Amino acid sequence: MKRVLVALFVMLLVFAGCRREPVPSESEAGGLPQVYTVNYPLAYFAERIGGDAVKVVFPAPPEEGDPAFWQPSSAEIRGYQQADLVLANGADYAKWRKTATLPSSTVVDTSKAFADEYLRHEGAVTHSHGPEGAHEHGVIDFTTWLDTANARRQAAAVRDALVKLCPAETATFEKRFKELDADLDALDRSLREAAASVGDQVLVASHPVYNYMARRSGLSLVSLHWEPEEMPSDEEWAKLSALVKERSVRIMLWEDQPDESIAKRVTDAGLRIAVFRPCGNRPPEGDYLTEMKQNIQRLRECL
Repeated sequence: MKRVLVALFVMLLVFAGCRREPVPSESEAGGLPQVYTVNYPLAYFAERIGGDAVKVVFPAPPEEGDPAFWQPSSAEIRGYQQADLVLANGADYAKWRKTATLPSSTVVDTSKAFADEYLRHEGAVTHSHGPEGAHEHGVIDFTTWLDTANARRQAAAVRDALVKLCPAETATFEKRFKELDADLDALDRSLREAAASVGDQVLVASHPVYNYMARRSGLSLVSLHWEPEEMPSDEEWAKLSALVKERSVRIMLWEDQPDESIAKRVTDAGLRIAVFRPCGNRPPEGDYLTEMKQNIQRLRECL
């Protein structure tokens, strides 16, 4: 009997040593509240407003392209699930959310207030680009923030969510939001001034991501489904040639600089290339505000 009791005692010690205690989140451990975002604009807004009162996490790598089609790893999804706040874009953005369960109490849809103003495609288009592989553009346009008025409303939603998360910081958050809102308002005026310089000219876009911007600024826009690194087919080149001839198109918007061989054919067709990065992911340099200013400047230089 004594040997049995000793054996049981040893087994209990082994069991206790092998038990894994749950790892507390950073906020539970006394650190800053964790704020996860699904795209870079929301991360930028949260960083500007939250400052050093929160830790903003946007885990999508820059090389993954548009986070709308990015698939987080299991560990990254757990990060979203354990976050104190998750800032979602709405408008059917972040396709991975359809298959991942997040606590409804922590998710804030930053475009919910203007959901009745979403733009929609006439039909879905399936294609592939970059490391994202084949994917489908659904019926809802999701680059809401390219309408600068929408960006300001989404920033306000971020402020409200942060105030609810950290009420003691309300005054600081409000002050920082007003500074951000002033910057976005100046950006809005600059974009509409550039669009006014375009006048009645029709622009062609390599991708259907600029529709909110076009609606806000009054640009006339025709969208294709081209990628900077993929040579279009002869049929697609013929379509572009027809647009240039029929609608006197002179400027083509691109999400990034196209490959040299593509760029040459575009310029040979009589078009000027304006790189206008939507900023869904982190820009190569600078931040959201500096990249958007450069976008507008590149558009002006094409006029």
